[in-house]
Formats: sequence, C-alpha cells, structure tokens
Amino acid sequence: MTSVQALPPKGKQYIRTLWISDVHLGTRDCQAERLDAFLKRYAPERVYLVGDIIDGWKLRSGVYWPQSHTNVIRRLINMSRRGTEVIYVTGNHDECLRRYADLVLGNIRLVDEAEHLTADGRRLLVLHGDQFDVITRYHKWLAFLGDSAYEFTLTLNRWLNHWRQRWGYGYWSLSAWLKHKVKGAVSYISEFEEALAHECTRRGFHGVVCGHIHHAEIRHVGAIEYLNCGDWVESCSALIEHADGHIELYRLAADADAGVSVEDDPVESLAEPSA
Repeated sequence: MTSVQALPPKGKQYIRTLWISDVHLGTRDCQAERLDAFLKRYAPERVYLVGDIIDGWKLRSGVYWPQSHTNVIRRLINMSRRGTEVIYVTGNHDECLRRYADLVLGNIRLVDEAEHLTADGRRLLVLHGDQFDVITRYHKWLAFLGDSAYEFTLTLNRWLNHWRQRWGYGYWSLSAWLKHKVKGAVSYISEFEEALAHECTRRGFHGVVCGHIHHAEIRHVGAIEYLNCGDWVESCSALIEHADGHIELYRLAADADAGVSVEDDPVESLAEPSA
C-alpha cells in the first residue's frame, strides 16, 4: 500500500490510476486551466501521461507558454513528490523525448510504451498510438499539413465556444463533430482501433490504452479492450481506474451537464511540500 493510498491529501479522492493524453502544452488551444483544476481532485497511485503532453512541433515555430501551462507541469511534479508514480509515454508531438526513453528522475519515468496491470489482473499495453498511424509514420509531410488544417478548425472552435458561453450554452467541439460526420475520418478511426487491437492480440495483452486521435472511447474491438484517453484540447477527457480495477471515461462536458465545475475546486498551493 502506498502512502498516497493510505492517507490521501485532504479533499482529494483516491484512485488507483489516471491516464491523460494529448494535452499539447505550448499551444493556444490547450485547456491547461481545466486540466490543472481536474488534477486537484485526485490522489492517484499512478499517472500515465500518454503522449503529446508538450507540443514540440508547435514550439519549433514560436514559443507560447503561459503560466497555466507551467502550473500543470508543477502539479504533476508535486504529485510525484507526494508518492504518485508518473509515467510519461512519448508521442509524435513530443518525439524529441524518445532519445531519452527509460530515463528515471525520482518518481517520474520516461518510456516509449508501458505495461499496466489492473487491480483485477488485466494486462494493458499503454502507448500513444502514432506508431500505428500510417500518415504519421510514413507521410510526415501530410501529417504536418493535416495538423495545420486541424489548428484552423480549433481556432474556429475557440471563437464558436466564446459566443456559446456568452449565450449561456456549454462547451461543444466542432472538430469532434466533424470526426463523427465525415466518412473518411470515421474510417480512419476504425482502422486505427483495429491496428492497435491486432497488436495487442499478437503480444498477448487484454487491452490497450492510447491517445493520438483525440477521440475518447472505451469499447471492445473483438476480444480486445480499447481505451482511448481523448485529449485536453477538444474533449477534456481522461481515463480513471478505481480500486477494484474498473476503468471509467471522464468527460468534462458530462460534469458541465451535471452542473459540476472543476474550476470551483478549492485552490491548492503548488509550492514544494515540506519533508
């Protein structure tokens, strides 16, 4: 039993595992404030950062790094100091970190992939997923072009939600809606899921936890459990494993519909805890 499990900080909920992916720190569409507020709620035994946490692609063209982005990094570091194991799984937007795979800094570990054993004995492969994206892997110029088009959609999405908020409506993702409506995007998601399921079957895993495509979902692909964290750009979603091994998909939109606001959580000091 870890110290976190034995005595979670006041006001925090103990959970066994937390997975988040595709935060894209360093971009204007990163919802860092909402993520920071979400992280305040929990005292996890283990956190997996499932790739694209820092957007190295975007930072090459210019530095955008507000205080809210620093706060997310500081919160994760402080969680590690309090006993949470933090496992950073590299992705394609932070691929520069792959040269440092297997680096260990205190309670923080950097890897290209990981194996997670749930409380009820399921073996899950944890990886970002870009390795199974044909466009990202073999046509990088097309991936950069698609990234620019996606950024344009997010800009429209930002303005749309600005006016929705002023008119009293909740958050809504334009790009997520397009993914569901455009036939090619639906086919792309399905092929991505099937490729990962095939890899899990080949390697003897019960399931896979991934990110990459910004499409949060829990479902079975054949006998394989497919779990996608989603992102903190559009859907603001995460995966949570409870003490009994049950894994649920968290969506910020569901909290908003229920009248719960993560921004209303009490502010916690980000200073280094005393020994």
